[in-house]
Parts: sequence; C-alpha cells; structure tokens
Amino acid sequence: MEPTELTGGLRWFIALAETEQVTAASDMLRISQPTLSRRLARLERDLGGELFDRHGRRLELNDRGRVLLEHARRAAAELAAARREIAAFDSPDRGTVRLGFLHSFGTWLVPQVLRAYREHRPRVSFTLYQDAAQALVDRIVDGRDDLAFVSPRPRTSLVRWTPITHQRLALAVPVGHPLAGQRTLDLAAASGEPFIGMHEDYGMRRIFDELCAEAGFVPDVVFESSELATIGGLVSAALGVAVMPWQEQRAWPEGVVLVPLRSAGRDIGLVWSGGRTLPPAAARFLEFAAGSRHTKGTETPSREVTDV
Repeated sequence: MEPTELTGGLRWFIALAETEQVTAASDMLRISQPTLSRRLARLERDLGGELFDRHGRRLELNDRGRVLLEHARRAAAELAAARREIAAFDSPDRGTVRLGFLHSFGTWLVPQVLRAYREHRPRVSFTLYQDAAQALVDRIVDGRDDLAFVSPRPRTSLVRWTPITHQRLALAVPVGHPLAGQRTLDLAAASGEPFIGMHEDYGMRRIFDELCAEAGFVPDVVFESSELATIGGLVSAALGVAVMPWQEQRAWPEGVVLVPLRSAGRDIGLVWSGGRTLPPAAARFLEFAAGSRHTKGTETPSREVTDV
C-alpha cells in the first residue's frame, strides 16, 4: 500500500533508520538518493542535531536518532490505526463501538446483546467500560464513549435516550423473613425494615428513593454499597432488606428470597450525545439494540427515541 501524505514523512525516516544505508532505503522507498539525503539534512536541521553518526557511506543511528525512531514508529502505528477507523466509516461490517454499562448489566444484558450482534457483524469490535449511571452519562457528554446502557432515564438535556427493555424489581429478604412467603407485595409493607441500598450516585438508588417516596415513607438505610452482589450478600446475612432487580434466583447468594414488587420496575435504555453525530458503527449498533429481543426475562417497552 502506498504511503499517504500523513505517513510518508515518517516512513522514509523509519526505513533509513532500520537499514542505516541511503542506497538501500532509497531503493526500498523508490526515491532518489539525493532526495533522501536532502530530507535527512532538513530534518536534522529542524531538530537541531544529527540523528546518525557518519562512517563513510554507512550511517549509524545515534542516541538522538533512536529517540526519534521510537516516537516515529509509535506515531506511524497510531496513524495506521486512524486510517483503519476512517476506512470503517464506509464499511457496514467494521468499526469500533465505545460502550459503557452499569455493573449489574454485565452478567446478562450486555453479553446477550453483544453475542447476538456479533453473529451479524463479527468484525465489529467493542471497547467496554463499567461504572455508575452518572459517571456513564458524563463519559457520553465528554465524548469518551459513544453509547451507554443505563437505568433510569437520565435527567439531562445533553444526552438522548431510547428504551431497550424493562426489568421488574423485587424486595430481597433473607430466608425465614416474615415477608418471604408473599407472592407479591407493595413496598410500603417493608416501611419499618432496615434497608441496604446503593450509593447515591447510582441509578438503582434513585429508583429506590423514588419508590419509597411513592409508598409514603423515608427508608432507614443502614448500609450503602456500589455492588448489587454485596447487597445480596448482606441481605442473606439478615442485616436488612433491599430493592433489587428481579433476576433468576441463582444470580443471588444462597439465603436470599426475592418477592416481586407490584407495579415496580426499571426502564433500561441506551444513551448517546445530543450534540454529536454517532459514528456509523455505533449508530448501527444502536439501531440493532433498540429493536433487539435478546433480553431474557424482561418486558420490553415501546421503542420511542426521545430527548431527555
């Protein structure tokens, strides 16, 4: 492949540094020896020092040259990567999607959707990032990620949102708890219980606080965590109860009973920047995920795409 204007200025120096011979490098690059010598002289003049020690017609890379060679190789690799990404804009089957998601989605939603998508476009790659809902939204706004699976719907006009699926919520109680035998219940039935909840910057905490407000009580939160698995473990130790996503029972520690809450759930959606156009690879993934049915054990809402 012929060098572009971007990579050509690096390629001749790398070739010269690796061969340490003007004749061999000029033959490899298909440029004349005087032209190559003039380029080297101009580069050394611009950098303020010689890059090679001269031994007759033979060149030997010196310390300055070795520093430049290291950076030139790195820059050439980055430029080659940029060329591949730019070329992917015109290819329906290539590209990279920068995707964020909540920790709790890493065991079911994200693997299911990615597995299904890669069956259709196996050459699309993903860079993945996990964090709390607000941190994920911040990364979208800053341009560090293209898309993020979050819940609940963010309260900002800086991102757009489309619902992907809906997940029921349940009250997690220890085995033997008086509420453990209920088939379903209202959250108000647990108003006098000690609660274990997520930290305040997490989406599940916002949902929990809103549900408690709707039920007419202020919860007694005795412990906060950033991991649903930790909350499940503390519930199994009878240290409190918790509002948690309804998932298969085996996903939680032994000793935890999940009792579905009536009319309580969380919408899960994808967010992206409202001020930038999505790269083609991310836009194709968004279209696929918004129409996906690969969300086991969930109820899917309408596919409305809205500003938030």
